[in-house]
Amino acid sequence: MQRKVRDNKAWFLVLPVFILVAFSAIVPIMTVVNYSVQDIFDQNTAYFVGAEWYREMLRNPALLDSLGRQFFFSFSVLAIEVPLGIAIALVMPTKGRMAAVSLILVAIPLLIPWNVVGTIWQIFSRADIGLFGYAVNALGIDYNYTSDPTAAWLTVLLMDVWHWTPLIALLCYSGLRAIPEAFYQAARIDRASKWAIFRHIQLPRLKSVLVIGVLLRFMDSFMIYTEPFVLTGGGPGNSTTFLSQALTQMAIGQFDIGPAAAFSLIYYLIVLLVCYAFFTAINQLDKAK
Repeated sequence: MQRKVRDNKAWFLVLPVFILVAFSAIVPIMTVVNYSVQDIFDQNTAYFVGAEWYREMLRNPALLDSLGRQFFFSFSVLAIEVPLGIAIALVMPTKGRMAAVSLILVAIPLLIPWNVVGTIWQIFSRADIGLFGYAVNALGIDYNYTSDPTAAWLTVLLMDVWHWTPLIALLCYSGLRAIPEAFYQAARIDRASKWAIFRHIQLPRLKSVLVIGVLLRFMDSFMIYTEPFVLTGGGPGNSTTFLSQALTQMAIGQFDIGPAAAFSLIYYLIVLLVCYAFFTAINQLDKAK
């Protein structure tokens, strides 16, 4: 009986992938890990400090404040954008020229660069020259996002909803279009109401795209930087200073490389853990059914 010889040369085909991943992900992360355990004075002077920076960052009031602000913002945009995106997808036309036109119109905010979005809303929301700011003040509401922390927070929230709700809407639209017509025919035969169709046919079929949408939006909103930086600069005060801005101020503004490296790794782990919790919870709900 001849012994089968295994040829493992095929592994060389994936070697370029491993090399690419090493340079694009592993090497930068290990560099940050190296910086996070050192106290760096200059290019040639550094002292090993172990986990000191991690302990300091976990007790840093500015970090804890920005973390709470970040969680509140991320969950706020999810609570608004997911239902709104589903509602928009449900009313979008499915046939004819209007279907193509509606898809283009809905997708326009997604095509605008992040820094341009911040600039647009910076002008749009000004009380003196901006249409939105002028209209709100004309209603008798004292609105000025440059001096009022609440107005600044709501403006950043509204800007993010305008920018990213189309992503949820387009994902849900594609999920709705994938539902076989036979399901709707059976529902019409049973004289099911629109709510019954949505609850028992459409919503269950949207679960997979909603999982993708929620994870994408959470990760993106949790790492938001450019839009609020351009719109408010993190102010007034620290009302719109999120984790990414606090990290940038620490790393570039103060040049605290060691604490900033520890801060960035804590930030990275928080995103991974929350996304894993989201994914696990959704899978558990699916299994319970």
